[in-house]
Amino acid sequence: MPAEVYVDVLCPWCYIGKRRLTTAMEGRNDVSIVWRSFELDPDGSPVPGPTAAQVIAGYQSDPARAAARVAHIQALGAAEGLELNLHLARPVNSFDAHRLIQLAATCGRADAMLERLLHGYHTEGRNIADPDVLQVLGVEAGLDPAGVGDLLSGDAFSGEVRADERRAIQRGIRGVPALVIDGVPPFSAVQDPAALASLLAQPDGSARPLAPPHR
Repeated sequence: MPAEVYVDVLCPWCYIGKRRLTTAMEGRNDVSIVWRSFELDPDGSPVPGPTAAQVIAGYQSDPARAAARVAHIQALGAAEGLELNLHLARPVNSFDAHRLIQLAATCGRADAMLERLLHGYHTEGRNIADPDVLQVLGVEAGLDPAGVGDLLSGDAFSGEVRADERRAIQRGIRGVPALVIDGVPPFSAVQDPAALASLLAQPDGSARPLAPPHR
């Protein structure tokens, strides 16, 4: 049974959701994950600007509330074994990173590629719009160096990324991570692993509805 998960590398909730989904799938071999592209900021610059923590602060009028939200996200990540350095990560355009994941999917390395990108961005503070950075991360995820280089010097898999994004719009997805199982309307993948496991066990939608995806 395929489970489609719409994600963006820039989203810390996607990193948390990926970990929780992995836990929910332990002991199961009847579910396969297909990672789908979704850009939270399609017009984002390839040049790093403010940190993720500063962006979050911009949504809040109260500095204390902004700091509490950053701490909350980091604590949830830590509970999943993740180091979310929101004061280090700087949002950039993620289109080429999505193309790299699409390339990785052709050789069964999409999960490894997504994991390396998430760690590189959220933990190491890497610029995942920089072709040189993507070249290194792609090779570290097990991709052929020449293949990664060819991708980054051209526009391969642009159509696949856009197709995923069009389908997301058709499905009413406005935030990520969003989980789609067997055509059922999307659910949030940022859920307790037990709730996700229940949903995976009842793909017809009879499981208790989950909260909307985080953004």
